[in-house]
Amino acid sequence: MNKAFETIHKEPDLAQRYVEIARKIGMRYRVRIPKKWKIFICRKCKRLMVPGLNCRVRIQRKREPHVTITCLMCNHTKRFLIKRKQ
Repeated sequence: MNKAFETIHKEPDLAQRYVEIARKIGMRYRVRIPKKWKIFICRKCKRLMVPGLNCRVRIQRKREPHVTITCLMCNHTKRFLIKRKQ
């Protein structure tokens, strides 16, 4: 996955292939992809999302504060709650 992040700017097709291979290996051997990488893979189109390149990251303060990551390929959104300090 590190290689995918390094090559996404130069060769996006190769980076996408790296993501596909990592997902297939993970599914075959039942190994979870770490959360730090999983949040940058779109659940709908399975593409690598890089902020500023093919996804949009926004901080929302409505109701519960959360971070919204929107894939610009398929417009799928992910939300992550921000926990407040007490």
